[in-house]
Amino acid sequence: MNTAAKKFRLTLIHPCVGRWAGDRNYIRSWQMEPLAPAVLAGLTPENVDVRFYDDRLEDIPFDEATDLVAISIETYTARRAYQIATEYRQRGIAVVLGGFHATLCPDEASLYADAVIIGEAEGQWQAVLDDARHNTLQQVYRQPQRPDLSLTRLDRGIYEGKRYLPITLIEAGRGCHFRCEFCAVQSYFNATQTRRPVDHILDEVQRTRKRGSFYFFVDDNITSNFDEAKELYRQLAKHRIRWVSQASINAAHDEEFLDLISRSGCEGLLIGFESLERETLRLMKKKFNTMGGGYDVALANLRKFNIRLYATFVFGYDRDTAETFEHTVEFANKHKFYMAAFNHLTPFPGTPLYQRLKDNGQLLYDSWWMDPSYSYNKIPFKPTLLEPEELQQLCIDARAEFYSVPNMLRRFADPVNRSNFFMARHFPLINFMMRREVYQRNDLPLGDEGWSGQLTPLHGHT
Repeated sequence: MNTAAKKFRLTLIHPCVGRWAGDRNYIRSWQMEPLAPAVLAGLTPENVDVRFYDDRLEDIPFDEATDLVAISIETYTARRAYQIATEYRQRGIAVVLGGFHATLCPDEASLYADAVIIGEAEGQWQAVLDDARHNTLQQVYRQPQRPDLSLTRLDRGIYEGKRYLPITLIEAGRGCHFRCEFCAVQSYFNATQTRRPVDHILDEVQRTRKRGSFYFFVDDNITSNFDEAKELYRQLAKHRIRWVSQASINAAHDEEFLDLISRSGCEGLLIGFESLERETLRLMKKKFNTMGGGYDVALANLRKFNIRLYATFVFGYDRDTAETFEHTVEFANKHKFYMAAFNHLTPFPGTPLYQRLKDNGQLLYDSWWMDPSYSYNKIPFKPTLLEPEELQQLCIDARAEFYSVPNMLRRFADPVNRSNFFMARHFPLINFMMRREVYQRNDLPLGDEGWSGQLTPLHGHT
């Protein structure tokens, strides 16, 4: 046999957040296409045999022959990613870790992998593959500046046969220029945004288009570069698609922008309102939320262009009390948001928030994402005016109240939420799914509770 002709084998893994022992069900709203492995697959030469497994949907065949395993991790999936990496490394297979968490905690990630990629994959991935092929993997790969996103290519063929939500994820830009205290995005990208060429994005829309297509532009903030974003939506209007995305509230004060996104098929935006308190917004470094007359003016503008909202709120800052929740749920119901999230503050590593809480002695865990006693929805810090358990329960109660049947019916009757048949038809499906998951997510383990292995850091890595 000519070993020189043997194809190099690459296995891409998308880890789940976690699961209870023996439970194969997974939270449905978390089952979207993962873009990171598709980007890696698209950057991989054709002479490499690529296989992809999604830990949320299927068992991982650890004994299947492969030469390299690559896992992109976020903080919530880090513990599970390290379990998976351990399984492969015990079989003598090299593992490379990348993504947000590996970049923000490279020393930790390097304890469970042969190599860590710091930053984005474009411009680095070829070197990783070449080194792995020649058994010369470096412990750390990093590049001094952000890469050109014209290099980005996606191989969506890896999704075939997998039961994802019927929504196509597309990335037009990465990063955000705001410096919100709690946001890991600004830490990862250093408060910058880069964008893909408009023609690349439009080509991807055309290649993925099918009957009933619905798109989610996963950009961290579609308003970070208004000029380039506006050009995209001018062009996108010719393609007659339906899409949703994420934006900061300043979008609501640019009527040209609202008109453009409405004409281009925007059905809704996720907007981080976060708090109704001006002082809390100041602490968050989100004073821009109060610009242009504040929320009332912004919401009136959004309503004028039939932009439905997924409004998100964050609780746990110094002034937050039980009354803060009452006022916020009342506000969300008053404005009849299509969806809303009531989340506790999460100190992600590498953020100014994490450092502040650590300096103040408020963190309850050294690394909450790694602690076996921590589970999803637990509060990993000591709030000022609430007990951690009280804050956790108040978030759950706020979700339960917002997604109560009477409130869902009142919101469903809103003219904006019913302004087209497609979004009106999906309103009950989405809202009842969110209602079902109010308690389903609570206390979900981080990592697979039924995993029988043991996380053992590699000695000698730093």
